Amino acid sequence: MQFKELGLSEHILKAINEHGYTTPTPIQAQSIPAILNGGDLLAAAQTGTGKTAGFTLPVLQRLLTSPVNQASRRRQVRGLILTPTRELAAQVHASVQTYGKYTQLKSTVIFGGVGANPQIKAIQSGIDILVATPGRLLDLMGQGAISLQHVEILVLDEADRMLDMGFLRDIKKILAALPKQRQNLLFSATFSAEIKALANDLLNSPALIEVARSNSTNEAITQLMHPVDRGNKHPLLAHLIKSNNWKQVLVFTRTKHGANKLVLQLEKDGITAMAIHGNKSQTARTKALADFKAGKIITLVATDIAARGIDIDQLPHVINYDLPNVPEDYVHRIGRTGRAGSNGIAVSLVCVDEHGMLKDIERLIKQTLPREVIAGFEPDPNAVAQPIQLRSQQAPQRHGQARHNAASPRGANQSKRSGQNKPASSTITAPKKPHRKTNTQKPGHFAKGPKPTGHTGGSSNH
Repeated sequence: MQFKELGLSEHILKAINEHGYTTPTPIQAQSIPAILNGGDLLAAAQTGTGKTAGFTLPVLQRLLTSPVNQASRRRQVRGLILTPTRELAAQVHASVQTYGKYTQLKSTVIFGGVGANPQIKAIQSGIDILVATPGRLLDLMGQGAISLQHVEILVLDEADRMLDMGFLRDIKKILAALPKQRQNLLFSATFSAEIKALANDLLNSPALIEVARSNSTNEAITQLMHPVDRGNKHPLLAHLIKSNNWKQVLVFTRTKHGANKLVLQLEKDGITAMAIHGNKSQTARTKALADFKAGKIITLVATDIAARGIDIDQLPHVINYDLPNVPEDYVHRIGRTGRAGSNGIAVSLVCVDEHGMLKDIERLIKQTLPREVIAGFEPDPNAVAQPIQLRSQQAPQRHGQARHNAASPRGANQSKRSGQNKPASSTITAPKKPHRKTNTQKPGHFAKGPKPTGHTGGSSNH
């Protein structure tokens, strides 16, 4: 199957072809027809599978063929895409701009951490598609700067992450401001109990698509675990980077303080590094990502703010310096590598304090991570586990429990996180430069569900 067979307009196909894409990924091949049919959709796909284009392309097509309300003198928001983080919002908007290049549809993106006035002006000039984080959208709604009365299509991207971050209340406030008759599209990396509950409330007889087993990891990623004492994690990380001559390494820590501390330690070792987390300004976060992508620094140290939003072309290495206290975050962290057909390596440095977390992760992904002890860094067999300081200062939670911040999301998360990768094939995973090679894709698994119908109803200041 090729994109030209999916019912997309010549304007959209021209933009797709300009970037060298011909063959849709499994999630795209299934989601595009389902969305074009006009029904609601519940879709899950591994990170790096082209999910973003899987909804931006059909949303552009539907709005392109849907008549604009002539009663209004200026454009009204007809397509609303909500994402949990600034970085992901920017990435999604880039996809909208790339594939809507030859249409006359206008779009903008809004998120916190930057001035609101330019965003308000963009909205007031008239737009068809708005990409937003919940916090900034609610702020502008409260100021009367935006109306959602004409929204025809709602997309919740990374819905499970939005629930994890405590955005459910914000989402419900936004939903209350939308027309009852609309198309609802819910995309999630996992089908947790919380997501299914949200889907039951939001969606009307949705089509159900799942191109990979929920919470599974990408087979293109080689996973490995190095047992090590907690005090030797930094020396071991420096050893791995230097001895293997790694040039681009994404490292995840559990806390913001831990990220800052590790950057200083690596710099002392002669390893260039920068940190990205919620306490960093948007300018600092953007610069850190840009320098990392450009190869100006070897190591980017991040908290889970970035687990679903860092888009690096063929990122080779992801290191779990600290294991995440939420097992699902492991899947999203290592999903930064092995994207779009490329291979990647994910290494976890695990001390005795994290053995329980490791068991939870292995139970979730239904795999046992290969163990490899590095000579000179053998862990003390008599070491005693100590309590772990979790991010957000919360008590550890077992797999299956929802994680929410104690404070309201818009107050507690003044800055949080959030991609896709340069394809090794002709499939779309994110807007990239033209002239990519073409490869065929195997069809994805379709989890049977109700057929889509013609139904059209239905801040954190990131």
